[in-house]
Amino acid sequence: MEELSYDFKVRKHKIEEILDNTDTVKEVDQFPNNEGFTYTNGYKAWAGAIFVDLRDSTSLFTEQEDVEIAKVVRGFTSEIIEMLRSGTEDKELKEIGIRGDCVFAVYSAPTKSDVYEIANRAFHINTYMKMLNKLLLDRDLPEIKAGIGLSISPTLAVKAGRKNSGINNLVWIGKSVATAAKLSDLGNKRGIQPIVMSKLFYDNMIELQVKKNSNKEPKSWYTKAYDEKFGDYYHACIIKEKFDDWINTGMK
Repeated sequence: MEELSYDFKVRKHKIEEILDNTDTVKEVDQFPNNEGFTYTNGYKAWAGAIFVDLRDSTSLFTEQEDVEIAKVVRGFTSEIIEMLRSGTEDKELKEIGIRGDCVFAVYSAPTKSDVYEIANRAFHINTYMKMLNKLLLDRDLPEIKAGIGLSISPTLAVKAGRKNSGINNLVWIGKSVATAAKLSDLGNKRGIQPIVMSKLFYDNMIELQVKKNSNKEPKSWYTKAYDEKFGDYYHACIIKEKFDDWINTGMK
C-alpha cells in the first residue's frame, strides 16, 4: 500500500492545538443548542437515551431476499425515527441516528417530565411494532421483534471530528448512551419484555406515570430484574391504548 497523503509533521501541530485549546467543560442544567458546541468546549448535563435494537437481524439478513430485507429495514427505521423526533426542539433532541440494525436518540433530560417523555416514545414504538408486523404479514414479509433500551445519567458531551471538514458529531461520555444500548440488547428475548430501563430511569419517571394513570396500577406493569453488568433494571410491555385499539379494529 502506498503512503497516504498525510503530512504527519503538519498534523502534529493541529493535534497540539486540539489538546491545548480544549479549555472549558461547563456543568449546566440543560445542554445548549447544537450551535453552542465548539471544538474548544464541552458540556455536562443530564442526558436520556433510547435505543431500539432489531432482534435476530443476522437471520433476517441471511435468510431473506435483498428486496424483502430492504422493505423490512425501511419499515422498521423510518417510523421509529419519526416517533423519536416528533415534537422535539434542538435543545431537547441532541442526536438521532442509526447504528447497524439499531435506531437511537439522545435527549437533554433535566426534569422528570423529560424522562417520562422519553419513556412515552418507547411505549409508542412498542405499539408501532405490532402495527408494522401486521403490515408485514399482509405482504408475506417476515415479522420482526425489537428490544427498547432506556437510560439516563449525567453525561459529558463534546463536539468531535475535524473542523471545516463537515465530519463532526457529539460524543457522549457517560452511562446513559452505553447503558441504553446494552439494555436494548436484553429486550424481547430470554423472557425479558421489549422495554428495558435502568433503575435510575425508572425511578425518575414512575411517579409521573402513576399520576397520569391514577385509575390504574402502573407499577404492576413492570418486572424488576438483575444483571451482573447493570445491576437492577425494569422491563415491561406497555402499549398506547388508542393506537392499539386502532390496530385491532383494522387500521381504517
